[in-house]
Order: sequence, then structure tokens, then C-alpha cells
Amino acid sequence: MHHLLEVQDLEVKFALRFGELTAINGVGFTLERGERMGLVGESGAGKSVTGFAIINLISKPGYISRGRVLFEGRALNQLSHEAMRDIRGNRISMIFQDPMMTLNPVLTVGTQMVETLLAHRRISRQAAAKIALDKLRMVQIPSPEKRLTQYPHEFSGGMRQRIVIAIALVTDPALIIADEPTTALDVTIQAEIMELLLELCQAQKTGLVLITHDLAVVSQVTEKLAVMYAGSIVEKGATDVIVNDPAHPYTQGLIRALPGIITPGSRLHQIPGVMPSLTSIPPGCPFHPRCPFCAAVCRTTPPHLAPVDSRQVACHMVATQNGRLEPTGIVETWQPDTRMTATGKAVETHGR
Repeated sequence: MHHLLEVQDLEVKFALRFGELTAINGVGFTLERGERMGLVGESGAGKSVTGFAIINLISKPGYISRGRVLFEGRALNQLSHEAMRDIRGNRISMIFQDPMMTLNPVLTVGTQMVETLLAHRRISRQAAAKIALDKLRMVQIPSPEKRLTQYPHEFSGGMRQRIVIAIALVTDPALIIADEPTTALDVTIQAEIMELLLELCQAQKTGLVLITHDLAVVSQVTEKLAVMYAGSIVEKGATDVIVNDPAHPYTQGLIRALPGIITPGSRLHQIPGVMPSLTSIPPGCPFHPRCPFCAAVCRTTPPHLAPVDSRQVACHMVATQNGRLEPTGIVETWQPDTRMTATGKAVETHGR
């Protein structure tokens, strides 16, 4: 029996005038039917590129330079353009962060849903319209019959994202890839949309790859988690294990930076420094310039994912220190800039 999705040693490069940049470096994971996985990291970590690589939508000058993406046993990155169209938008649906990128402003919602179905199914328009109506009900759109005849601009942001989810579900996909699906929405609407997506995936036994920078969202929705940094996975395993007991120094930093875990009124923690750009990824472990546990080996030798307890971690220090680093060792290198006011009192301006 095949996995629903299997990504094997995936590498994505961008061929530019001055040379090739590696955006994804040896990413691998599996997803079973109905399973929900989070792909987490800062901007530039390679999460979205991984999502696009899965559905073979890397635009030039980018290309998959190594590895395979297997969906229900078929190697997607080796299929023809026509064969891929049968899968993309049909067996695999994608949800983006901005619903107006997905929705056509000059077509009614009903027309867009019906056209999506007719592109992949041999059914009548009447049958397609009935399925479209069912899916709008499923995503809890009020007065769905009326809504089918309306245009995207007539809906609020939250309602538009519900419609995008309805369009994603219209072909009964086996897998949904959701790329920051709630970033453009306010917090209460975000929670509603994520709860809806979770319920629908459970009810339909649909696999989900949730791409996000938001660990709080991931911990509520997903069963397993892969943390990405500078194009590689640095830690992966069960979501509750990683969120409650992070092993990699980067994951520890992400968890400590969550506002909910600090004393109200105290300073937010942050990881010192910034993620390297693709043109300046440091040798050895790409996280080493920001890591409080960095040793000589970290500066020269890239770590590989290795089993630690019930998860996999790419960290030399975790591997050598009995699988555990004490998060209290994290060094605070960030200091606020201050300036003197007329009264002689120092006030914070901004962080360096």
C-alpha cells in the first residue's frame, strides 16, 4: 500500500545569471490518507517552494534538481503536463493565503465552481451546480443558492476564504495543500477558518499539508510537524511532542518566541539575527550563526536528520548531548537601543 504523499530527498534550484541557488535542500517526509501535517518556519525557509514543488508548479528559472514526489505511488515530477493537470486541482487542491489570487473577479462564484468541476468531471452543468451548492453548504455559507450568483467582491474576506475552500473541495481531493490560508484574515476569523478546515479534513478523510509560520495554528490542526530552516527540515515528528518538548535550538527559539508562554508585561523573546538569504547560506549548519549551542563541528559540517527520542532532529549538539539541550542555555544577544529624553530618562526606541 502506497503512502498518500511521499517526498524523497527533494532539492529545488534556481538557475540565475551568476550561478545556481539552492532553495530546497534534501527535504523528505510522508503523509498518509486523512493525515494532517504542518510545515513551519520563518519567511524564506522554503515552505511555499516545497508546496509548489509537490504539485510540480515551480516556475522558471526554478526547477527540481533532485529527488521525487510520489502521490499515491506516482512520481509527480516525472509526469507529462497533461497527466499532471488530471491530478492538480482534482486529486490535489491548493489553497493560497489571498483568496482574491484564486477567485476570478469577473465570474460569479457559481460559475467558477461549476467550471472547476467540468474541467475534471464528465457531468452536466446541472449536476455540477448541485455539487457546488452542496460544497457551499459544507463550508457553512449562509443562503448558498443566492451566493452562487454573486461575485467575489460581494463577500467579506472570511467568506471569500470559505469559498476558496469550497472550490478546493469540489472535486473531492485526496490531498489539500494550504499555504498560509488565514494570514490575510483577522484573528477570530482565522480560528473559524482553521476549525472549518480541520472538520472538513476529518469528515472527508482528506490529507492536509498546512504551510504556515504560525505555530499556534499548527498545534491546533495538525498531527505531525516538520520545522524548516534555510531550505532544510531541522526537526520533524508528532506535533504535540515537538510543541511541548522542542529539541532543535531553532524550534526551541520559535516556541519561546510565542507571546502566550511569557509573563504578561515582560519582553517578548526573539531569536537573535536573521535567516540567511539563498546567496549567503553559511557553511556547516545554516543555523550556527544564531545558535547559542554552536560548536566547532557546527561551523564546518552540515547535520543530517537523525532519530532522537520519538522525533528526528538535524543538530550535532542534540545528537552528542544525550538527545537533549537545555533551553535555559539560550543566550540573549539582542539589546534595545535607547536614547536620552529631555528629562534625563532613557527610553527604548527600537531593537538592533
